[in-house]
Amino acid sequence: METLGTPLFVGIDIGSASVRAGLYDPTGRRLAFHVGPILQFRPRAGFVEQSSADIWANACAAVRGALAEAGVDGARVAAIGVDATCSLVAVGDDGPISVSEAGEPDHDVIMWMDHRAGDETAAINATDDPALAYVGGEVSIEMELPKVLWLKRHFPARHAKVRRYHDLADHIVWRATGADVASVCTLGCKWNWLAHERRFPLAMLAAVGLDDLPGKVPAEVLPLGSVAGGLSAAAAAEMGLTPGIAVATGIIDAHAGGLALVGATPQGTLALIGGTSNCHMVVARDPVMVPGVWGPYFGAMLPGWWLNEGGQSAAGALLDWTIRQSSAYPDVAARAAAEDRNIHAVLGELVAALEAREPRPTRDLHVLPDHHGNRSPRADPEARGSLVGLTLEEGPDALARLYLATIQALAYGTRHILEAMNAAGHRIDRLVMCGGGTKNPLLLREHADAVGCDIHLVEDEDAVTLGAGLLAAVAAGHFPDIPAAAAAMVRPGATIVADPAARAFHDAKYQVFLELYDQQKRCRDLMDEQCRPKGDCRC
Repeated sequence: METLGTPLFVGIDIGSASVRAGLYDPTGRRLAFHVGPILQFRPRAGFVEQSSADIWANACAAVRGALAEAGVDGARVAAIGVDATCSLVAVGDDGPISVSEAGEPDHDVIMWMDHRAGDETAAINATDDPALAYVGGEVSIEMELPKVLWLKRHFPARHAKVRRYHDLADHIVWRATGADVASVCTLGCKWNWLAHERRFPLAMLAAVGLDDLPGKVPAEVLPLGSVAGGLSAAAAAEMGLTPGIAVATGIIDAHAGGLALVGATPQGTLALIGGTSNCHMVVARDPVMVPGVWGPYFGAMLPGWWLNEGGQSAAGALLDWTIRQSSAYPDVAARAAAEDRNIHAVLGELVAALEAREPRPTRDLHVLPDHHGNRSPRADPEARGSLVGLTLEEGPDALARLYLATIQALAYGTRHILEAMNAAGHRIDRLVMCGGGTKNPLLLREHADAVGCDIHLVEDEDAVTLGAGLLAAVAAGHFPDIPAAAAAMVRPGATIVADPAARAFHDAKYQVFLELYDQQKRCRDLMDEQCRPKGDCRC
């Protein structure tokens, strides 16, 4: 039972399109939850930018909104935890450094999903440095070193003016405290910093011209659950909190969700954190090298454990895109609005009606969901999506059929990642899931059936923000460590049981899923061969 003397903890979660603030008591009960939008700028294909000033302002507003919603005095908050997407922020002595080709001064963030740095990614991977073994064999286009190298190559004067490159979570912690620190999570997972040796791979950096990078990131790297600093007076005024309270070391958003899902029972558990993209997190006591899967990273999610991180670059984003392409979308969206319901709930009913007439409506419709590349286990940013089995069908049935096939394709991607992890040495026998997809019964059912594994949920539907709250509680000294905080603050939710009768169907479709990538790759290779000798081909 909460009393007036019970400390409270704030978790700030900065996603791709919104920022959320949750207010928690020591039992994990959420007293309030406030959401606000943040801007994205898309100047051209493959480029996605943000403004750190906009993100900071909306983070402060979200904290004030959560306090107002709960009707509590900000003086009761004992600590703050911060998670964010793994996006790159450029900071100069006099303010933000633009990362935009057009030089917009407030465009100082290159988002994780930005794919501008293809050549730079290839250059880093061409070094064949031993450090690449700790990112699944190849650095990803979504990581920070290719983005920094892109800015240095294209705008060397701007790069020279950068005093600090921050991962976004570290930047928000810096704005809150003024502390010049980085997190073992952000630096270890996205910057090729070798956490188990506490160093950058200097030879690899020198080989691509980034030998100056270590001087442009914080020298102090802190473990998760530690105190990065005290909340500054200026930040406290903006948030409505008390100056000096503990601000926990930052964490990547998916990893915060992973803490909530596996913090108390890590062994053999795969955490699936769903959102714009999907992340698949598993920890082990010893390092496991999984080709095409990021890591192993030491201490990057749970201190003392090695982390492997798989993922799908487009998940929720792919479903939203797929829905919008249909000619039936305006009518379905209008129905959802008229009934004040989420469009996915309406689509679930359309799928149920279709299944009542056709037991397996996606038997001949197959999707390869690599529309934004394949993060893992293919590690192929040039991969493309495909759709096989088209007919002239139109209307709600066509949309329902494609929606279901796309959900299944995402589930097969999870199965592919899980199988790669187990083949490399993991022993995963439990799947826990959080994120927006957990509100979608159809998505949960298809994932359980396609993977052939029961899916466990947690009670709090926003486990990512709760994970940031866990770190706040540990930083405040209320719990001795992260596992203790997770055991006290995270409560189990429902379980979705896999249907063994669906196994044969999904096994067959999964084989098609694997073959679709091979077909797509052959098509790409044929076109590369056709274009290469001519020199003037614009494809």
